[in-house]
Amino acid sequence: MNLTLSKRGDYVVRSAICLARAFGSGAPTKRHRVSAEMGVPRTFVSQILGDLVHAGLAVSSFGRDGGYRLARPPAEVSLLEVVEAGEGPLAPEACALGDGPCHWDVVCPLHESWGAASSALRRELAATSLADVAERSRAIEAGSYPVPADAHRRAVPTVSVADSVRVELAAAVVAARLRGRGSWLAPHVEAAAAEGEAIRVRVGPGGPTWLGKTVAVRLSEPEEADGALIIPLVWEATGPPGLFPRFDGELRLSAVDPGRVELALAGRYRPPLGRAGQALDETVLTHVARATVRAFLRRVARTLEDEPRGGHS
Repeated sequence: MNLTLSKRGDYVVRSAICLARAFGSGAPTKRHRVSAEMGVPRTFVSQILGDLVHAGLAVSSFGRDGGYRLARPPAEVSLLEVVEAGEGPLAPEACALGDGPCHWDVVCPLHESWGAASSALRRELAATSLADVAERSRAIEAGSYPVPADAHRRAVPTVSVADSVRVELAAAVVAARLRGRGSWLAPHVEAAAAEGEAIRVRVGPGGPTWLGKTVAVRLSEPEEADGALIIPLVWEATGPPGLFPRFDGELRLSAVDPGRVELALAGRYRPPLGRAGQALDETVLTHVARATVRAFLRRVARTLEDEPRGGHS
């Protein structure tokens, strides 16, 4: 028996978790953030968030400061409500065994057991709040969540990577040009990933590439620390989880002198898988990750230095 969610239900739950994690900030969450954080295709994310709005679980607002937020605190939203927003009512609508012999016209032998199992599932989902699920998500991300013995996900290899470049501009100028530039950075991510992909195809296992896929890029709010400007950065190509690459880290901007800065990128990179989903060799994985990050930094540095003083429109 298949107890997994449909793709739509999967995306609805992921999106609800994203809104739950952002609820405490009080600020609406942008569609591109949901897409980047949760791997929901950008072409589909509006429909998915619309499911949550239609179910009364989220509200939307328009304009520059608009976005989506939960209509109630996560602790007051049950997982059952979220799942049914994407899947529809979980109660059985048909007999489990179909029509059957003629003497089963009114009821089938599985009716009671199937109904009890369905009710038990609904009770468990109703007893679990969205806050519970969001907290598990945070614990998994932090590495503190105990992995159950019957976990179904296989480990996807990632590599820690860090690199930096010098930019011949004042720190204030570079900071102004970097803030809120997710859409501006996306083409650089795509081009850099293409270079890494070329290396993977040349020296690693063959298989489907990710070229041509849309990249979702998210820059979070900058933070000041030890005299540097730190901007959390996530990029991911849209597609099935575990197949398309993802980077999760931060850009660090530090002044070298009044006219130069160091732009550093550090984090964890998950490359695309090889043929038939096989993982890359560790040496190839590290090579691809470093090449991708290096290419991205070089392109960003050139663009920052070549940008007219007036900046992007």
